[in-house]
Amino acid sequence: MTDSVSSQHARQRAEADVVSPHLPSGYTAEPIASNTAGPNDSQSPSDPTSPPEPQDSLRLQGGDIHREIFKIGARAKLGQRAATFAAPNIRRSSTFQPRDHIPASEQRAPGGFRRQFVQQQRRLNIATAPVTRDFVSFLALYGSFAGEDLGESEEESVAPSEDEEDAHPTESRPLLGRRKSTRRPIRPGDAGTTKSFFTLLKAFIGTGIMFLPKAFNNGGILFSSVTLITVSLLSALSFHLLLQCRRRHGGGYGEIGAAIGGRRLRALILTSITLSQIGFVCSGMIFIAQNLRSFFNAVTPGSNFVLDTKGLIAIQLVVLIPLALIRDISRLGPAALLADVFIFIGLFYIWYYDISTLATSGIHPTVQLFNPDAFTLTIGSAIFTFEGIGLILPIQSSMAEPNKFPRLLYIVMVIITIIFTSVGALCYATFGDKTRVEIISNYPQTSKLVNSVQFLYSIAVLVGTPVQLFPATRIIETSAFGDRASGKKSWATKWKKNAFRTSITGLCGLISIVGASDLDKFVALIGAFACVPLVYIYPAFLHFKGVARSPWVRAGDVVLCVIGTIAMVYSTAVTLSTWIRG
Repeated sequence: MTDSVSSQHARQRAEADVVSPHLPSGYTAEPIASNTAGPNDSQSPSDPTSPPEPQDSLRLQGGDIHREIFKIGARAKLGQRAATFAAPNIRRSSTFQPRDHIPASEQRAPGGFRRQFVQQQRRLNIATAPVTRDFVSFLALYGSFAGEDLGESEEESVAPSEDEEDAHPTESRPLLGRRKSTRRPIRPGDAGTTKSFFTLLKAFIGTGIMFLPKAFNNGGILFSSVTLITVSLLSALSFHLLLQCRRRHGGGYGEIGAAIGGRRLRALILTSITLSQIGFVCSGMIFIAQNLRSFFNAVTPGSNFVLDTKGLIAIQLVVLIPLALIRDISRLGPAALLADVFIFIGLFYIWYYDISTLATSGIHPTVQLFNPDAFTLTIGSAIFTFEGIGLILPIQSSMAEPNKFPRLLYIVMVIITIIFTSVGALCYATFGDKTRVEIISNYPQTSKLVNSVQFLYSIAVLVGTPVQLFPATRIIETSAFGDRASGKKSWATKWKKNAFRTSITGLCGLISIVGASDLDKFVALIGAFACVPLVYIYPAFLHFKGVARSPWVRAGDVVLCVIGTIAMVYSTAVTLSTWIRG
């Protein structure tokens, strides 16, 4: 109710902003006390400095005809009172003060009405922004992944729709016709704290959470819980260091690296981003194939499903290759929104089933506190799950008050740590050493609800895969073709890019086929080799070289760098040796 009153009040104030500068002062359409003095009669106020009493607009020449125009300001005053009554915390005001008011003298200047219209539209858009546009704006963060501008070149970008143009009017846009240039403008952030909070949650909670139950099985319930909490604390510290580097040097992740360590460090950072995103895509494809295989075996009992995991990975390419050719990432919005809905449905079902089963049957007898045989796999999987550093800088840039971002980030880190730990511990406590990598396969396969969750979750991961592949594709494509290579004017360039994106997607399919035999080891390898440098080594090194001045702070950066390097080398080596031994 309060939101609707506030929205209506915002519209009324915006209308009054346009009309009020053109009306004579001292007249209103509000009911006023009886006053026999006309507009031309002399007044003798008791206080000469007090403003004249407002007069009824009907006393003006033609006042009856223009009565509705004067009522616009009166409605704004009444709306302000209603909004104040609906939200008592809002400061009351006895007079209407239009925001961003442009005097009539300025409106008569060239472009004056244009400025008034632009400001009015911006206020209306802030008050009435739909949820779907907010999600597309979240999706667009992948176009500036890690703070880098990964959008298409100016000539090849898809022209925005009329609704998108109207949503962000600017004085430089022509009044008629469409814009010739579609270069993405650099806009100040306008996201509030609440929107940024949910955006951060969506950035961290993805497919990696489904690999945690097997990670708990590999490490034991106590060791895995301690590992997750430790990784969360170290990740939050690394995010803090990266934000301090940005405050000093500005720009995205790669640009900070270039400013502090030169072009080679920037190239190294972008390479790690590319490897990690490709790793996420490949692990997702394996996860989809294994879940779909379990789903088809469950819904067709007694029959041997013909396709194995490798065949189902190959079939996914039929869907992923066309999606990979999409140039405008915002067009993937509906698919990615559907993916998030399915993922949360799956999580709620897992919590419900695990808690109800533990309440009736207790903890599985094979649960271990520490598993000495495969505990190193837990470290890589935990780092893989918490790897969200690529969206930290874009989300901060999208905020209207970026100074509030660090506190918000720490709150989100606490929440996702609780979510991750609860999912991993509950699933492992429920199924013990029977816990599978595709955790949904552990649930009763005769249940139609489980079959539905299994299928929907697989589709969710599938339709979200092109979004994760987008940053890696754009980084490699920019290195291969350059920033300004456009396919709009050159069909040869366009088809070269199409062939390149098809090859990248096919390469992900081949890697997935190779890693399909041991998904938990594949996930641990990606986390150890690709994610550890991004989350721990690079931020600590950048902070040491470009920000830290205190000897103690510099020593802390060195310690974090050493810990990250040891974790990367040791976890990678042990995971590979475990994989080779089979």
